[in-house]
Amino acid sequence: MNVKGRIWLETAKGTFAGEGRITLLERIMEHGSITDAAKSMKMSYRQAWEQIDAMNKQSEKPLVIKVSGGAGGGGSLITHEGKKVIDIYKKLNEQFEKFIKKQSGLV
Repeated sequence: MNVKGRIWLETAKGTFAGEGRITLLERIMEHGSITDAAKSMKMSYRQAWEQIDAMNKQSEKPLVIKVSGGAGGGGSLITHEGKKVIDIYKKLNEQFEKFIKKQSGLV
């Protein structure tokens, strides 16, 4: 028998970030575009934007910013705050997975 579980971060306003939202942030960092990040996750732009908007509204500083203009037509960037959230989540998730693995040995 195995123990399973997931973690997510919450604020007083509700869910802040979990595996899906962190993946979305990473894909935006990879692609430089919300549209391309959403496509890579097989979600609509609207769904992706709603997730980003929810995180930005719950954070003291924005996690994702839109960049307009330029030869490439603009895009989106993950801010320093966004990178911190990704790092915090990954560290917590790593510790959580170690805990779950250890607990599975007790069942």
